Amino acid sequence: MDLLSILAVLSLVLDVRLREAEACSPGPSSKGASHHPRVSTPLSRGQRVPDVSEQTLGASGKAEEPIIRDTEKFDELLVENINKDIQFKDEESTGADRMMSKRCNDKLNTLAISVMNEWPGVQVRVLEAWDEDGLHDVNSLHYEGRAVQITTSDRDKTKYGRLARLAVEAGFDWVSYASRNYVHCSVQSENSAARNKGGCFHKMSKVTLASGEDKAVLDLSQGDMVQVVDSNGRIGFSEIVIIMDRRPEERTIFLTLHTEDSSRSITLTPEHLIYVSRTNSTDFSQSRAVFGNAVREGDYIYVHHRGERSVSPRRVIRVTSGTLVGAIAPLTEEGSIVVDGVAASVYAVIKDEWIAHASFAPLRWSKGLLSTQEFRTDEPRLHWYPRYLYKLAGYLVYDRLYGGFVLPD
Repeated sequence: MDLLSILAVLSLVLDVRLREAEACSPGPSSKGASHHPRVSTPLSRGQRVPDVSEQTLGASGKAEEPIIRDTEKFDELLVENINKDIQFKDEESTGADRMMSKRCNDKLNTLAISVMNEWPGVQVRVLEAWDEDGLHDVNSLHYEGRAVQITTSDRDKTKYGRLARLAVEAGFDWVSYASRNYVHCSVQSENSAARNKGGCFHKMSKVTLASGEDKAVLDLSQGDMVQVVDSNGRIGFSEIVIIMDRRPEERTIFLTLHTEDSSRSITLTPEHLIYVSRTNSTDFSQSRAVFGNAVREGDYIYVHHRGERSVSPRRVIRVTSGTLVGAIAPLTEEGSIVVDGVAASVYAVIKDEWIAHASFAPLRWSKGLLSTQEFRTDEPRLHWYPRYLYKLAGYLVYDRLYGGFVLPD
């Protein structure tokens, strides 16, 4: 285990260095074809990311309870942002605009760095954060310190669309450029179930084995050969290396992506990667892997029907969310999997699929060297390797590449 831990660190550091150098990002296939990275374009007026209501499960989630000054929750849940690279309007002169949830604080600090890199001499400016005066709507996330209204310090409104995009990349769970005067950003609560559960498929989702048999994800075991897709969209089979996370009895928030093909939909956690295209191109190599909560109606995901040699695009007509019991996350050699007839990555939490795939390389290389016990995953738990990897990612990987993950008990 010690050797693998060292290899994991080296793998992550190498990948981050390569990303910083803007190296070409090959996809998971050994052939080295690539999925294109997410395009970083300014948000348009009225645009929001993800394109759902702020308090839905796929975004920042529901409001919980207002936080009152000088209470136990105030001390427990809010922190003061003392970053000198951020300007605070603080029109109340109470310091309230510096108070925010820990997650909001982290994302804002990340954004501050991006803003200074984007526009030297310019800082992010906070108009509103935690609200104790009842100035917002009844269920506003401002009352919990989970929302901020921001501009640039030079108040140049031509920059606000780009500022909104930087906020998305900084990891805010919901960003809206609805007002011409500011950008609104918010985050999930610290104990959000969606964030605590990482990335998985619902336990009753089906995969196809090399034998032709369909099998529930819950029943998969190490060594099973399951249907996958390569970087060119061709169907094949790949071995299950481990079950990364097995929580068959836990309630977890899932998204379901419904397609125009009524027989093809997929249910996965919000921060699980899935292959998406903005057009109905049959060229799978032009797709990109994004979090499930970034998929919108009108996007295209890739489906497979028995007997076909490759996947084909189908338009997403509806995205729904809900809480279901049972979450399973298998890892394949290929790095992809076909679940309920829809092509998806096996990775989650880390936003860049190539980095995720490379980071798990030591585990794939070593599976023949480790004892069966190292790979035993029949107990409800997160496997030690991804647990350690996600913990490292929080320290080593830029927030724009890391969705954030609170390790479950």
